[in-house]
Amino acid sequence: IGSNSAEADSQTEWTDVQKKIIPWKNSSPSLDLEMVFQDRAAKLGKSNSRLIVVASLIDKPTNLGGLCRTSEIFGASALVVGNLHYIQDKQFQHLSVSAEQWLPLVEVKPSQLVDYLQQKKTEGYTIIGVEQTAKSFDLTEYCFPEKSLLLLGNEHEGIPANLIHHLDVCVEIPQQGIIRSLNVHVSGALLIWEYTRQQVIKQKQKK
Repeated sequence: IGSNSAEADSQTEWTDVQKKIIPWKNSSPSLDLEMVFQDRAAKLGKSNSRLIVVASLIDKPTNLGGLCRTSEIFGASALVVGNLHYIQDKQFQHLSVSAEQWLPLVEVKPSQLVDYLQQKKTEGYTIIGVEQTAKSFDLTEYCFPEKSLLLLGNEHEGIPANLIHHLDVCVEIPQQGIIRSLNVHVSGALLIWEYTRQQVIKQKQKK
């Protein structure tokens, strides 16, 4: 029973790569993230944003590396990946250009996403899916909440139906061409930028 219990714990635990982050299982996730925000802003002089980018469904190292770089550049608070082993991949490192050293990375396996999204909802995050649906908001008309969690879909299948039900809103990027889909890194980058423009740059301009 003890071994089975330990195995169950390991399957539901979200682990971090930065030593400064306390593991999820042994402490409050919201408190941990607040520590990350404060530590990051103090040491790096970056914005104190509340944007979490969830890329657990993405399995191409090039897309993950590019997202890591984009998330770090625009001051996202964390990038969530399905497996931390991706950061050792040469293609990931080529695209990230060391961004993983400055951006908190959190491992949440695809099978853990429902629980993770529910946890973030209890912490006040709005769960935003990048997906074309009948009720999607146009990116140009959507106002991002301060505490936003951006869920990106798989390269081929998008966001699965079982996760769509856990989203608060879907946002899609207006398109003019014949091809109706963007690379997931490009889609993520556009939404990360729009969040930054609304929540970070405009706030600085007001001060």
